[in-house]
Order: sequence, then C-alpha cells, then structure tokens
Amino acid sequence: MKLIIHGGFFSESSTSDTTKVAKQNALLRIVKDSYTYMETHSALETVVFAVSLLEDDALFNAGIGSQIQSDGKIRMSASLMDGVTNKFSGVINIEEVKNPIQVAEISLNVDDRVLSGEGATDFARKNGFEKFSTEIPQRKAEYEAKAKSNGQGTVGCVAFDKNGNIAVATSTGGKGFEIVGRVSDSATVAGNYANAYCGVSLTGVGEDITSNATAAKIVTRVTDGFTLEQAFEKTFEELKPYDGFAGAIAIDKNGNMFHQDSHPTMVFASFDGMNEEVFG
Repeated sequence: MKLIIHGGFFSESSTSDTTKVAKQNALLRIVKDSYTYMETHSALETVVFAVSLLEDDALFNAGIGSQIQSDGKIRMSASLMDGVTNKFSGVINIEEVKNPIQVAEISLNVDDRVLSGEGATDFARKNGFEKFSTEIPQRKAEYEAKAKSNGQGTVGCVAFDKNGNIAVATSTGGKGFEIVGRVSDSATVAGNYANAYCGVSLTGVGEDITSNATAAKIVTRVTDGFTLEQAFEKTFEELKPYDGFAGAIAIDKNGNMFHQDSHPTMVFASFDGMNEEVFG
C-alpha cells in the first residue's frame, strides 16, 4: 500500500517558518491517518477520506480556508477518478458545502457526473449536504485588503491499495479574486486523472495545467510504456515554453511514487507503512 498527498505550494518569501512546520506536521498526520484508513478501505474510499481531511484544515486552500472570488463569494471545485472503473466525477464552482470532494463522490454514482455552479450546489443539498460557510477570518481579511494568500493552491491524494487499485482525488478553493465563472484544472482530467496503470493529482496555475493536459498526459504515457519518471520528465518539459506553474504527485501500477514541481515548492507527504517523506 502506498499513499501520497499534496497541499499546494509553499513560498519562502511569503510564508513563515512556523507555517511551514505546521504544514509539514499536518501533511504527515493526514497521510498516516489516511494510510491507516486504507488498511480496511479501498483506494477510492481512501482518497476521499484524505482529501476531506485536507479540506477540513485551514492551512490549505480547499474546503475551509478556500479563497474568495472577485464578487466576495467562495466557490470550490473538486474531482475524483477511480482507476478501476475509469469513471471521473466532479463539482465545479460549488458553494457553501464543507467537503466538495464528498459531493464529487456521490456524483460518481449518477449519470451526470460533472456538475457546476447552482446545479452542483442543488445536487449537494438534495443529497443531504447542509449549507456550510467555508469562509474564515483570514481569507476575509485578505479579500478586503486585496492581498494574495499564503495558501494558494490545491489539495490532492493518490492512493494505491492492498489490491493494487489506484484512485485519485483533487480539491481546490480557487486562486482568489478570479472572475466569476472561472474553471480551474482541479475538476478536469488535466488536473486529476487515473486508470489501472497510474494516478496523478496536480496543483499550481490551473490555466497552465489545462493548457498542457498535464495529468492525462502523464497517465497516458505511463500506460503506453514510459516509466513514471520518464512520463514526468517529458510532460514537465512541455510546460517550459510558457513557464507553466505546476506540481504533481503520482503512483503507478507497481507502487512507484513520484512527485515534481516546475517552481519551488510543492508541499507534499507520502507514506508506505514504514517510510515517510515530507517536503523540506
């Protein structure tokens, strides 16, 4: 069993050492708790569990702690993909739910599996997700001061369970002050993709990631015979012409884990039951 998670990017110039240590500790706690959970659950169930924990932690830009858009509202996106069934589901610009990834999980079982805006929010209400404000004082103060957040990015998880099955989940609170209606990569196959060969979750600038179809490219290349490292190398090379800003985590069918970023520094943690790794 293997598990790797990410929590966006860390900037040495805009984030304190105290925040860095807090993020390291939070990521290690979440990856280990999620690994324990996976001992009795599937990869699909585990990625939802892990991303829910990340959404519940205000250190990260997803769920609680999400960014505020240009009109003063919070809209979140999340998606889920099962490497066994190859089914993808997601919610785009959903409002006032605590855990968007859990709404994406429910939508995996219906015909219309990617929902946006009011439709996504209405679907959540009809399925028992109560109205919940994810706005925290820090984000409100940043919005009012029009300051950039220290927690920009996305959260995600790739899981490889005891049966060798792969699943991936990604969730974001947006980039802050974006135009209403803007769609991030997190609920697209550019930012979140898995099949039986590989699973990949992205964070970074959504427009750059979407332009490169990053997650889908990496998974397709592994499926076609590239090693995980080779697939990352070629795909990240293709970001360079426009200085694309992206970070990715992945696990392949052999349990190999890999991560890479085009700019410093993606925050991540991994655990395989014995060995742990966290961003430095």
